[in-house]
Amino acid sequence: MKQISILGCGWLGMPLAKQLIQKGYSIKGSTTTEAKLEILKNEGISPFLISLQANDISHEIVDFLENSEILIINIPPGLRGSSGENFVAKMENFIPFVEKSSVKKVLFVSSTSVYADENQIITEETIPNPETESGKQLLKVENLLLQNTNFQSTILRFGGLIGEDRHPINFLAGRNNIENPQAPINLIHQQDCIEIIQKIIEKEVWNTVLNAVAPFHPTRKKYYTEKALKQNLTLPQFNENEHSVGKTVSSNKLIQLLNYQFKNLG
Repeated sequence: MKQISILGCGWLGMPLAKQLIQKGYSIKGSTTTEAKLEILKNEGISPFLISLQANDISHEIVDFLENSEILIINIPPGLRGSSGENFVAKMENFIPFVEKSSVKKVLFVSSTSVYADENQIITEETIPNPETESGKQLLKVENLLLQNTNFQSTILRFGGLIGEDRHPINFLAGRNNIENPQAPINLIHQQDCIEIIQKIIEKEVWNTVLNAVAPFHPTRKKYYTEKALKQNLTLPQFNENEHSVGKTVSSNKLIQLLNYQFKNLG
């Protein structure tokens, strides 16, 4: 039975762990919340309390990585607002432990925020030009992993994450003056995220970068207006006076490499 360590068993990591267990994998999972340890255990996940720090490291890291061939890094940079977090420093502190472990393959969950909104079609050949602090630090961590010769890395750049309990329309409904009405959406459903990660593992797709966005790109105004109408929510109002900026992220490389068909288009 192949063992996988998942750093970050939250909104995506938990259901991912459960599906991988159903496929016959042994899973070690981490959480930053002590109360969640029992929940992980009850799902058949070996639980570890781990919170990465820039200048400190949990003693549980070694046990968390032990005997795992694959590591999935699925933790948010935590850079919203003025938190002062340094995601790069945390990963620089963590990576030496990965180097010394049994891990030979790393899958890093990143984001399409590493690309700028330059009103163009984005592929993996597009040179990243992040505009946010989160995007800048994600790109630095991507490079740290890709350049490391101690293990093979695949970078998975997800678009906006949606699911049965998570959708931007719940935040946008009733709001006024929303920017970029003509910009295309770039979203991906939780179940597609899980299926794609599973495919990468099964097909041994390593040492590469993949964009992961549903091939469905209506404008923000069209998409969110239709979503609001469907759910009987107050319509969002968009700012039509300013020029819209955005990007259309292509997942063609992923679709071809994994022979993947998206299950949910938003």
